Amino acid sequence: MRNLLSPAILGLCTVWSLLALAVPLRGAEPLRPNIVIVLVDDMGFSDLGCFGGEIETPHLDRLAAEGLRFTQCYNSGRCCPTRASLVTGLHPHQVGIGHMTAPPEQPLGIEGPYQGFLNDNCATLAQVLGSAGYHTMMTGKWHLGVESKSTWPLQRGFDRYFGGLSGAFNYFEPTGNRGLTDGNAPTTSDADFYATDDFTDVACDYIRQATEQDDQPFFLYLAYNAPHWPLNSKIPEFEKYKGKYSAGWEAVMKDRLAKQNELGLWQSPPTPAPHVGPAWDSLGAQQREDLDSIMAAYAGCIDSIDQNIGKLTRHLSELGELDNTLILFLSDNGACQEGGKLGSGNEQMVRNPPPGTDGVRLGLAWANACNTPFRLYKHFLHEGGACTPLIAHWPATVGPQQRGKFVRQYTYLPDFMATCIELSGAEYPTDIPACEGQSFLPLLQGIDQPIHDAPIFWEHEGNAAVRWGKWKLVREYKKPWELYDLSTDRTEMNNLAASNNKKRQKMIDMWEAWATKNQVSFPERFNMYNFLKHQQESKKAE
Repeated sequence: MRNLLSPAILGLCTVWSLLALAVPLRGAEPLRPNIVIVLVDDMGFSDLGCFGGEIETPHLDRLAAEGLRFTQCYNSGRCCPTRASLVTGLHPHQVGIGHMTAPPEQPLGIEGPYQGFLNDNCATLAQVLGSAGYHTMMTGKWHLGVESKSTWPLQRGFDRYFGGLSGAFNYFEPTGNRGLTDGNAPTTSDADFYATDDFTDVACDYIRQATEQDDQPFFLYLAYNAPHWPLNSKIPEFEKYKGKYSAGWEAVMKDRLAKQNELGLWQSPPTPAPHVGPAWDSLGAQQREDLDSIMAAYAGCIDSIDQNIGKLTRHLSELGELDNTLILFLSDNGACQEGGKLGSGNEQMVRNPPPGTDGVRLGLAWANACNTPFRLYKHFLHEGGACTPLIAHWPATVGPQQRGKFVRQYTYLPDFMATCIELSGAEYPTDIPACEGQSFLPLLQGIDQPIHDAPIFWEHEGNAAVRWGKWKLVREYKKPWELYDLSTDRTEMNNLAASNNKKRQKMIDMWEAWATKNQVSFPERFNMYNFLKHQQESKKAE
């Protein structure tokens, strides 16, 4: 029988058929890909080549070219609050880590949003995905509670774990309370141990063993401690970058912004936030030499991360798993200003790193440059602290016409849980607080529509923010609320609080209602370190 449809209509039918194959309908059977979340520690927004940086990251650049780059993905401003939100789909205060985790052997003795370890009123990604038949494994930095094994990865849904439970540890020789754990048991490092390399090697072994066991998909949470202080770069990587930062931070920021504009990262060139450190030329020769070494060590740590992403993706490809593996790569917060305005360290410290966590630190001036073109850094909820570079790579779903594009709709950490639930077909528990996120699967499938219509909220150390459509309300602790239209002002340079006081007040009311509901301490913030200090002083006085 002759086909009576016109060639034009037949062509349209063919196009729609291909689209239907490439983009499964919402509500259809779950796609059940493997899921890999790679979280790096304290990396700036503009450090990767594909986000404007000069650091050599060819493997991550390739993932970006074959996948998607999110330009507005929000973290929680600090290491452990970000991890708490990422793995649970809730706000950090809801799961007990509203400030920081309790130091080893110093439980706070309190309950609630600031108890300092993951509570029992939440479920992790591993628990939820494991209930749907996924193999669940983790390597790297946990930072969600150390004192009690009930808060450790194996007790929170992971089948396999190898890494460091604490917030910081030496890359070459983690020891003591900042040592390594294999499963539930302490372990030691080999003579040639390097955290970034070994976390990847063990992760690859876990993947291989899971694929040999059965046909069930796997979930891997690979949480590097790099480039968190101490900046323990391997020497070849350090030498690769030594001397490349001798022109200073102003030159780095200028070059990075130019590259971002060339990449098309911004829809219109932004006004960059000014640098807050001293002018490079005002520093002495030895200071400039040491600062070049500090930044070279930092770059070396990121270079090592990229090498290991190459190792991981090659392994997935060799196993035939790469095409149907969703890889999500992001940083837990902006670059780290801890270590003073000029950081600390020199070439000798890089070549002969001290034991433990003493060592090279990036400092405020370099952190400012690493977050180009944004304001502020880790701890804060302005864009430089809370906006993370996110890469999504998934060949089976991100079609050829999407690859290399930017996703400009905003997302935040609780969305990872919602997305994993939709992908896996898992059921989220009904006896705990509802997941706060929305699935960003439509964004992966090329649907350019907002996934959030309700406001989203943050608080850390009294720094606070609300994002509601194009509007962002943000403040530093004890400073006035600021209001920005991010559709025209991503770098938060034009404060509209005075000229749009009605919008400002409405969003303040929203934030205070959210904070009250989630037991956030305000207007005075809760600080765990001050609390512990007060406890210790009280005991001495008894």
